[in-house]
Amino acid sequence: MVGSHPLDGETLETVLERIPRLRIGVIGDLFLDRYLDLDAALTEPSLETGLDAYQVVRVRSNPGAAGTVINNLIALGVGRIYPIAVLGDDGEGYELRQVLNRQPAVDSHGLIVASDHRTPTYTKPMLYEPGALPRELNRLDIKNRQPLSPMLEERIENKLAEIWPRVDALVVLDQVSETDCGVITVGVRSRITELGAREPDKFILADSRQRIGLFRGVCLKPNRDEALRAAGEPGSGGDNALERAVAHLARQAGRTVFCTDGGRGILIASPQEGVQARIPAYPVRGPLDIVGAGDSTSAGIVCARACGASQEAAASFGNLVASITIQQVGTTGTATPAQIRQRWSGERLA
Repeated sequence: MVGSHPLDGETLETVLERIPRLRIGVIGDLFLDRYLDLDAALTEPSLETGLDAYQVVRVRSNPGAAGTVINNLIALGVGRIYPIAVLGDDGEGYELRQVLNRQPAVDSHGLIVASDHRTPTYTKPMLYEPGALPRELNRLDIKNRQPLSPMLEERIENKLAEIWPRVDALVVLDQVSETDCGVITVGVRSRITELGAREPDKFILADSRQRIGLFRGVCLKPNRDEALRAAGEPGSGGDNALERAVAHLARQAGRTVFCTDGGRGILIASPQEGVQARIPAYPVRGPLDIVGAGDSTSAGIVCARACGASQEAAASFGNLVASITIQQVGTTGTATPAQIRQRWSGERLA
C-alpha cells in the first residue's frame, strides 16, 4: 500500500506562512549534544598508555534529544517554543542553557535546574580523516539512572500546567530508556493524558524509545521497531505485522499513529479505521546521516497539524523536512523554510 504525496504547493505555503505565529511546547528529556571534532592528522601516542591520543580541534555544543526537536522548530521559524525539562546544576547544564538562551524564540522558564540531577549528555567524537566523510567514534553517554524524585516530578507537572494554555501544540519526547529516570514519568504521562482528554483538538504528539505503547489520548510517532515491539509483533515481521502493530497502537491510544518506516515513508493509522495510508518518503541522493531524522519529522508533523494541515499532508511535510536533515552529515540536521521550498521545487540543496 503506497500512496502519493498528499502535500500540494498551496498547503505547503500555508503551513510555512503560519509557522511564525505558532507557540509550541516541548516536554521531555533535554540532552546536551557535544561534538568533539578530531583531526586524524594530529593524533599522537600517549606517553603513559601508548594508546592513540586524539586531538580535539573544535567543540560543538547543541541541544539534543528533545533539544533536537527544539532545533528543528527554531529552524522552521516557530514563533515561540516552551521547553519543559530537568537539567543538572553542572557544567553541561550551564552549557546547554547558554545555547538555548541565544535563541530568541525559546522561552526557558520551563527549565528546572536541580542539584541532585545530572544533565543528560551525548558526547560524540567525530574523526576527520583526509578524503573521507566524518566518522563518529564510540559515543560517551551521561544519563540519570535513579528515578526522578517526587518533588521534581511535581515541579514538571506544575510547569506543564503553566504553559499548556499558552501553546497551540505539544511535543512529548521520552528519550531515557530507564523507567521513571527521565522527565516523562508515570505521573507526568498521566497528566499529559488528562490534558489531551480535556482539549482533544489541541495536537499532542508523543515519541518514546521504550514506552510508546503506554501513552493514551495523544497521537503517537513510533518508528517501525518501536511499533512492532510495543504491539508484541516479531521484530522480523513484514508489512502485515507492521500494519497490525500500528493499528493496535492507534486503537489503544485512541488517537492517530504516525509510524516512520525509514525510506518507505510514514504509515498512518486511526483508532476507527486502522491503517489508512502510507505516505511515501521523498527520494534523496548522496551520503546520508539519519541521526535526528525522527525528531525532525516530529517537528514537521506538529507544525503542519497546528497550522491546519490534514494528517496525511502533515506526514508528507514531516517527510519533506526529514529528507533535508538526513543529508547533513556529521551533525544533527535542521531544515529552514528556504531549504524546504528549494527541495519542493526540485532544486539541489546547497
